[in-house]
Amino acid sequence: MIVFDLRCASSGHVFESWFGSSADYEDQRARRLIACPLCGDADVSKAVMAPNVAPKGNRGGTEIRQLATPAPEQMKAALEALARAQAAALKDSHWVGKDFANEARAMHLGETEQRTIHGEATAEQARALVDEGVEVAPLPFPVVPPAARN
Repeated sequence: MIVFDLRCASSGHVFESWFGSSADYEDQRARRLIACPLCGDADVSKAVMAPNVAPKGNRGGTEIRQLATPAPEQMKAALEALARAQAAALKDSHWVGKDFANEARAMHLGETEQRTIHGEATAEQARALVDEGVEVAPLPFPVVPPAARN
């Protein structure tokens, strides 16, 4: 397993993703299977990463803990559990599409009835909502709009 810091082209979000190899990353990127978890942009590239440099061996008393790399089965199980949790959270949620920012703001201001919603918002819209005190959170996986489903 290999981990890369990735950056989306549209908003510059940096996120971490695991791959079986560099070739797996290149293949998934070419097929546009990798998307920014914050904005859904599939135009991603490797971000600059800080190297993992071990300290000199002559520095006594310095203990370095090696993190165990999870097995692919564990990663798959964790991602599947996260996907199930997202699906459960969206079960009774209403899709509002590109009207997400306006709908969330209207509920926050008491102009419309409170309900659970999900939809699309730009990074700027999301930041503005947070600045206004509206509670919003990005979903870990992109959501296919109901009208676009087969």
